[in-house]
Amino acid sequence: MTAPPARLNPDFAVLTDPPQLPPALKGPVLAIGNFDGLHRGHLVLMAEARELARQLGAPAAVLTFEPHARIVARPDIPHFALCSREDKARLVKRAGMDALIEISFNKEFMALSAQDFIDHLLVERLGARGVVVGGNFRFGRGRSGDPAFLQARGRELGVEIKVLDPVTVDGRVISSSEVRQDLEKGLVAEAARLLGYWWFVRAPVAHGDKRGRELGFPTANMILDRNCRLAHGIYAVRAAVDGRIVDGVASFGRRPTFDDGAPRLETFLFDFSGDLYGKEIAVEFIAFLRGEEKFSSIDALVAQMHRDSDAARKAIAALGAAGVESVIAD
Repeated sequence: MTAPPARLNPDFAVLTDPPQLPPALKGPVLAIGNFDGLHRGHLVLMAEARELARQLGAPAAVLTFEPHARIVARPDIPHFALCSREDKARLVKRAGMDALIEISFNKEFMALSAQDFIDHLLVERLGARGVVVGGNFRFGRGRSGDPAFLQARGRELGVEIKVLDPVTVDGRVISSSEVRQDLEKGLVAEAARLLGYWWFVRAPVAHGDKRGRELGFPTANMILDRNCRLAHGIYAVRAAVDGRIVDGVASFGRRPTFDDGAPRLETFLFDFSGDLYGKEIAVEFIAFLRGEEKFSSIDALVAQMHRDSDAARKAIAALGAAGVESVIAD
């Protein structure tokens, strides 16, 4: 199942904990979930919400929760978020929705009963006329609410509820957990098949130790979220810089030849010159080239960096994964 192309709403809005919705969003159809990474399953969910909204003459919005429920429920377990809140909003807008509604997920919200979740949040506060969820959606205190309960209560309240089957790619059920597992193994092409776009990160360029410049490979250094579990190694990448896409090769890891320090992303952009310090750039991951290595000499490292650059150019030139897009220039 694939999502149809979307029309972008120039009046797209992001609302955090709204007591009620503005007039333009009254009586919405809500696609509900965490939407971490906005994969192809999420796109189908939003497309279904858009279609139901069209039938009802209503706006279509995503209802999500911040922070992710796992962060509140299990703060002892680090959570590898697939995208930032800002990029989630960009991707929701790109999918053609009219709004992204964020509800603060905290201990008080966790205590809300399943019926109150429907009656007070969805109906009284947000005025939902329709709701679209996946079959594994759970809500309310102790995750007691499920799609069957949502459908039954929806019939009583006159709210149309649609529950969608899992979306698959090559027989594999798409989920944010599956995407994370791929990225943790360096399987960025496989992750892209599930997402529908090349996974990317966005961060400001920070000052580094200038070693790359001294070696003839000046790099844009980025500090990623400390819970990022992308496999350490060398990648073929592309970056969005000042409105254009630039190919490159990147290292994510601890630099074992030098300091074996905290992980960071170091990107060498091909055929590029310019001052990037302080600028926010996005980097998308195209192919995993090799794992991190510790080299016995600087000469050996530089020779390998030349080979890595050649391999990255070839990997980018050979792109042809069907249905995988680049979204970093949006």
